[in-house]
Amino acid sequence: MQPRVTAIVVAHNGEEHLGRTLAALSAQTRPVDRTVLVDVESGDGTAALLDAAAGSAPAAESIRATGRTFGAGARAATRTLPPAEGADEWIWLLAADTAPEPAALAALLGAVEVAPSVAIAGPKVVDRDDHALLLEYGGTMTALGTSVALVDRELDQAQFDRDDDVLGVGATGMLVRRHVWDSLEGFDAGLPSTDSGLDLSVRARLAGHRVVRVPSARVERVSPPQDFGRRRPTRVSTRRRLARRAQLHRRFAYAPGAALPIHWLALVPLALFRSIGHLLAKRPSAVGGEFAAAFAAAFAPRGVGAARGRIRRHRELGWAAVAPLRLTGMALRERRSSLRERAEETRAGEAPLVRAEFFAGGGIWTVLIAAALGAGLFWWLIGASAVQGGGLLPLSGSIGELWSNALGGWREVGVGTRGPADPFAVLLALLGSITFWSPSVAIVTLWIVALPLAALGAWWCATRMSRRAWPPAVAALLWALAPPLLVALGDGRIGAVIAHLALPWFVLALIEGRRSWSAAATAGLLLAVTAAAAPSLLPALLIAWFGWLVTHPRALHRLIAVPLPTLAVFAPLALAQLGRGTPLAIFADPGVVLHYAASSGWGLSLLEPRDGANGWEAIAAAVGLGHVYGQVLVAALLAPLAATALAALFLRGSQRAIPALVLALLGLLTAVAAGHLVLVADGADAVALWPGAGLSLFWMGLIASGAVALQSLDRLGVLAGVIVLVCSAIAVGPLGVGLALRQTPAQAGTGQTLPAAVGAQAASTPRITTLVITPLADGTASAEIVRGSGAALDRQSTWVATNPRLSADERRLATLAGNLSSRSGLDPRDQLRDLGIVYVVVPKAVDGASTEQAAVRVRITEALDGTAALTPVGAGQTRSGDALWRVPGAEPAEIPAAPSVAPAPVLTTVQLIVLGATVLLAVPTRRRRRVVSETGLPGEDPADTFAEDEDA
Repeated sequence: MQPRVTAIVVAHNGEEHLGRTLAALSAQTRPVDRTVLVDVESGDGTAALLDAAAGSAPAAESIRATGRTFGAGARAATRTLPPAEGADEWIWLLAADTAPEPAALAALLGAVEVAPSVAIAGPKVVDRDDHALLLEYGGTMTALGTSVALVDRELDQAQFDRDDDVLGVGATGMLVRRHVWDSLEGFDAGLPSTDSGLDLSVRARLAGHRVVRVPSARVERVSPPQDFGRRRPTRVSTRRRLARRAQLHRRFAYAPGAALPIHWLALVPLALFRSIGHLLAKRPSAVGGEFAAAFAAAFAPRGVGAARGRIRRHRELGWAAVAPLRLTGMALRERRSSLRERAEETRAGEAPLVRAEFFAGGGIWTVLIAAALGAGLFWWLIGASAVQGGGLLPLSGSIGELWSNALGGWREVGVGTRGPADPFAVLLALLGSITFWSPSVAIVTLWIVALPLAALGAWWCATRMSRRAWPPAVAALLWALAPPLLVALGDGRIGAVIAHLALPWFVLALIEGRRSWSAAATAGLLLAVTAAAAPSLLPALLIAWFGWLVTHPRALHRLIAVPLPTLAVFAPLALAQLGRGTPLAIFADPGVVLHYAASSGWGLSLLEPRDGANGWEAIAAAVGLGHVYGQVLVAALLAPLAATALAALFLRGSQRAIPALVLALLGLLTAVAAGHLVLVADGADAVALWPGAGLSLFWMGLIASGAVALQSLDRLGVLAGVIVLVCSAIAVGPLGVGLALRQTPAQAGTGQTLPAAVGAQAASTPRITTLVITPLADGTASAEIVRGSGAALDRQSTWVATNPRLSADERRLATLAGNLSSRSGLDPRDQLRDLGIVYVVVPKAVDGASTEQAAVRVRITEALDGTAALTPVGAGQTRSGDALWRVPGAEPAEIPAAPSVAPAPVLTTVQLIVLGATVLLAVPTRRRRRVVSETGLPGEDPADTFAEDEDA
């Protein structure tokens, strides 16, 4: 009996492609016997085209259907057909954009006529513009139900023509026996756009039929099945969500009844673990779809019961019958490995990055030179257990204390208060955890390696500005010898030091973030690190990020989330400060409040974070010249760098110099604004934000623009680079000499800030309370309560330092200190007992103290000696030079423990999700792109680094 074929063409808004498909259908060498044209809720001229085609062709009809899916249209068409007359009646399924080649139907029928057991046959689905490119040709699935296309956009070289039996074929161009279609009840309504053909094929296999693919049959296709019924092409994230939803639907449809509760309970945990995998694989857009599919399968299943019923009614074979056609785990890994190799080959064909090599290009020598300089400047720290003085205090003695201060809600500063931790405290906890046996040693190590670390980051960043070897070397040494860095090291401003070290890496990651998820996530983490160390930089860095985002809109999906980690870590502090009415306090410098002499605007432009910081003014005054001559000399020494940076605007590569100079301007404006924003006080003195962090950004912009100019000047640039480097080194010479001769506030220390007697007592009573009364230079004194063995850097809090109002306990403390510091005649025993004070300390006189400060110290010690409530320890003078008294009868064991404060669960959860996802994205999982050294490309022009890596 001659087989009868009914072609079903389903269209939704297919006016653009429908004419080609209908023409291809009518041109078949083996004509179809009947045609059903189905319009599913089209909004264009599709219905009119179908009606006209049905009216002009014999044995053709046009119908309307609802549902907007290919399966709904196919089911509606088969319902209009008369009952099947035999096993040789077939249905050929086509969409509006699937045009078969003239011999396609003949080839399909030729394959099934010689094999009566075949119920479904599938053609090669090829690209419309290139029939040699296979889009789809059969499919299978793994034991866990993941659908896998056997062919995905591969050149047809007859490599797939030998194996015809497959687990399934796609719905596009499928030829299926009519009675099999009717008995299996057609496509599963729960799979409207993905895996519908595979599911029908699996059910046909379980019913005892064969499924084959026919290599000589070709059908061209424009859009994938997921795009049917959609106005726009589906995004990658949408395709992944639909595929996962289809997989979960099939899992519930195919699984044994006893396994359904286990599958249901595992939906959300699996979504979590799979999301971690997506982040590691740099597919963050798939995370939302993963959870959406899981929740939809759990709470809004689509016809799972009906699907299970169909399988139960028509299954003749067990799952073991289809097991040989499934993809094994090893085969799946091999296939994924092959796909990765194809992607690597594609990327290998891209233009290579052209930059200097770290070892062959001189990077290693630059870092070694900076390391030698660092060792020469900080030789006196080798073997030290802590760095103290200026803005530095030791870290807490244990990892537990570090992380408690970083994450807890109780701020153990002064009398203690509830409040959010500074994000900087987390950085200190991470830093101290490196040398967990002695956390303060980590700061010592940081000081010694600060210069080589700065050179390393600057070198890598500068290679994005120049492919030659020497401009990055010059930039790296200039960054290591930056005046703001040397001043911060001498003053003990650890926040400014960390920000200076992190800035080049942040800029590098932001540049690379245009084309790399890993780099974009790394930029987000580095922005959080930089902002936590120097919050005053946050506005400038956000402006730089936004400008980079606007100028690279194709990377919007990667760069848009860069500020999220920063928002997450600053959220508790920002919300608390906003609620207190001090929103600007989030920009306060973390750590010890350290007073400094403000620099003028002219001084800031000369990279002077504080007045006279570069040391040349003092030298000029010492030789009988005014301090102005020192500033003039510094300006002359920095002029070569400024001239080189500005010259880059008029040389080749100026498009790279403009962003660099904008960055320099943002840094200078940040420094000026910081010097005028007062948020804290040191005793009676108001203290503005430290402008050194902004000057680091200013210095970076100048160096980056200068590197662009040196690259463009060719051989003349070598001489210019030497002049710039030598002049800049001379400009910071006094700073280096001061560091090497230990003429700085930061000094090597033992890690103790209180007398040894207090430290020994603190070993058994960690929360022992000491009152420290410190004479000030203006003739006044400050009072502070210290817990344990002494003040710690990680206990400092901007929440406490920026509080505009004194608490009741702080007022009581001020009153008590005032009474103790003078012969008031009042008995302080009750106040000392209420505050739990066991010891009273007056620090030793500092070198260079003013006459007023020395007089105040004498007056305070005499008053304390004359107070009957106190007993001198060690004849009132310790080995360290501090004066120490004990409160007789005070019992340290009675001091109450610090109250526990539970973190906000919602905010903490959001923070963990954001930071955890960012860390997973930042983990590199792919090989880096090829790096070609300058010597490998003789005679080529320098690459335009800011335009060479456009997103694919």
